[in-house]
Amino acid sequence: MSPDTSDADRPAPRPDPTAGPVPEPPAAPPPDPFAGPLADPAHQPPAAPVSDPLHGPPAHQPPPGPFGAPPAGPVPADPAPPEPRPGRVAGVALGAAALVTALGVPLGLLWAAVAPDTPVVKTAEGAVYAQPQPEQPIAADGWFSLLGLGFGVLAALGLWVLLRRRRGPVGLLAGAAGGLGAALVAWQVGRRVGLSAYERLLATAPDGEAFTKPADLRAGGLHRLFDVLPLPYGNLLLPAFGAAVTYTLLAGWSRWPSLRPEPEPDLSWAYAVPAGAGPQVSSGPVDSPAPTAAPEPPAPGAAGSPRG
Repeated sequence: MSPDTSDADRPAPRPDPTAGPVPEPPAAPPPDPFAGPLADPAHQPPAAPVSDPLHGPPAHQPPPGPFGAPPAGPVPADPAPPEPRPGRVAGVALGAAALVTALGVPLGLLWAAVAPDTPVVKTAEGAVYAQPQPEQPIAADGWFSLLGLGFGVLAALGLWVLLRRRRGPVGLLAGAAGGLGAALVAWQVGRRVGLSAYERLLATAPDGEAFTKPADLRAGGLHRLFDVLPLPYGNLLLPAFGAAVTYTLLAGWSRWPSLRPEPEPDLSWAYAVPAGAGPQVSSGPVDSPAPTAAPEPPAPGAAGSPRG
C-alpha cells in the first residue's frame, strides 16, 4: 500500500484475537427524573444563612414566634389607662345617685296603684278603722317591701352596665345612696296620692260616714337621732340593701380583676404560618425506597464478543 493513500481509504485494523476483549468506555450516569432543574449546580439557589443555636437567628431575620412562625407585625402594647381624677369620680357618683333617686317617683306611683286603701269611719275623735284588725295596712307594707327590693336589684344592674368604666366602690356607693333616696321619694309620693281627698272628707264628713284612707307605711319611716338627725328605718332600707347585695355579687362573679372590660390579647399572629414555612408532608410511605433508574440500553456500535 502506497504511503500516499489517505486515512479514509485505509482498511480498519482487525482486532487481535490474542489481546482479549476490548474494554467498553464508562457510560454516563442516567439523568434523575426526580431531580428537576435544581440538580444542575449552576441553577442552585444561594444557601440560606444558618442560625447559631447559641446566638439566635441572623440579624437580618425576624425572631420566630412561639409556634415557629414569624409574627405578622409588631404587637402593640396596651395603652395605660389614664388616672381618674377625684373630682370627676365624685361627680360621676353623685350624678348616678341622683338619677337613681329620681326614679323613686315612678316607684311611688306604682306602689300607690297596687297597695289597697284602708276603709275607715268618721267619729267625733277622728277616723277609726272600719274593721277591728284590717289587713290593708299590712298589704301596703308588703307591696312596698317587694317593690323596693326589686327596684334595688334593677338599679344595681343598670349601674353595672352604664358605669362599666367606673365599676367598683363608685358604683356600689351610688347604688346604695340612690336606693335609699329612691325609697324616701317613693314613700312620700305614694302616700300623697289621694291624701288631699281623705283630709277633706275627714274635715267635712259627718260622724259615722265611711270612706277610705290612702296607703301608708307602718313598718318603716323616719326617726330623729337626738331629736336632730332624721334616720330611715324599716322597709325604707330595702332598696339600698338590694342594690348593695346585687352589685357585690356582680363584682364577685366578674371575670376581670379590675371589674372593667379589658381588651383580649391578639394571638392571631402566633397561628399564622406563611406559605412554604410549614413542614412538607409526603403522601407516600415514609420508608419507601427511592425508585431506581431503568437499565440503559447498549449504545449502538458497541463492540461485541470477539470472533475466532
